[in-house]
Amino acid sequence: MGGSTEVAQAAAYRPLLFSLAYGMTGSVGDAEDIVQDAFLGLTRAYRAGTEIAAPKAYLATAVTRLGINHLGSARVRRETYVGEWLPEPVVVTAERPGPAEHAELADSLSMAFLVLLEVLSPMERAVFVLREVFGYGYPDVAEATGRTEANCRQLFARARKRIAAGGRAAGGPPAPELRAEGDALARRFFDAASGGDMDALLGMLAPDVVFHGDGGGKARALGEPQTDPRRIVRLLVGGLRKVGNLGVSLHPARVNGRPGAVLRDAGGRVASVLELDIADGVVRTIRSVSNPDKLTHLGPVSDVGRRSQRLRAVMSP
Repeated sequence: MGGSTEVAQAAAYRPLLFSLAYGMTGSVGDAEDIVQDAFLGLTRAYRAGTEIAAPKAYLATAVTRLGINHLGSARVRRETYVGEWLPEPVVVTAERPGPAEHAELADSLSMAFLVLLEVLSPMERAVFVLREVFGYGYPDVAEATGRTEANCRQLFARARKRIAAGGRAAGGPPAPELRAEGDALARRFFDAASGGDMDALLGMLAPDVVFHGDGGGKARALGEPQTDPRRIVRLLVGGLRKVGNLGVSLHPARVNGRPGAVLRDAGGRVASVLELDIADGVVRTIRSVSNPDKLTHLGPVSDVGRRSQRLRAVMSP
């Protein structure tokens, strides 16, 4: 079959392509579909006898343009999204490292960074992700997007200003020593939350902490961001106590390269995912994703919310 060897060799680029597609969409499932479509296009091109000098560039261009098209329709869907929107979490644990492309993404794209990218137009986002996250030169950015280099420079400058206006969050990984400190604080935080130690939790929260929740209208979640540290502590402790009575337990994990945890029921099914932003020795932001549509890539999703109409998930007021 024409090109089968070349396509197999190009599979080495999947981690990069997944990261690019995920940075464009904020969705694990959509990113996987986009990468698969790009490889189908490469296969068809080889079968048609097309000479492809640089498969990596061909695939990156295909992923970029598919991502731009996807963002156009995604923006319409998000206008009717119920509640806050958060990206689909990329979760890495010792027990479930996940596909290689997910594990290699690890620290590249935090939830905070992906949320900020939502203010950009599809083309601005493509240029910004290629240039800022992956370090592409302007000639390569221009090739991938089908724009001129001059236009790409303008788009990048405009995107950077819009991101800065929203409070630029670092997309890259923290320094190793800061990562170790953050992991240690996260362990104490989740131990205190599971044990109901409200005073300890309060001492680990920044005065201006923010708690975000995404249920998508399909799971109990915060109606709006919470900013009162004492209320946040009550939500965490009360929520964990309620779901604990239903057999749900908390399992530490890395979520988009940051400290986090997965809540699983007694059968091991995913109920929710938490991510912590930690800086200066305190938890500054807590994000929770409980929308079941955003958890299916992690395995079977729990139905504890449907089994109890009175259940207020960990993120609920």
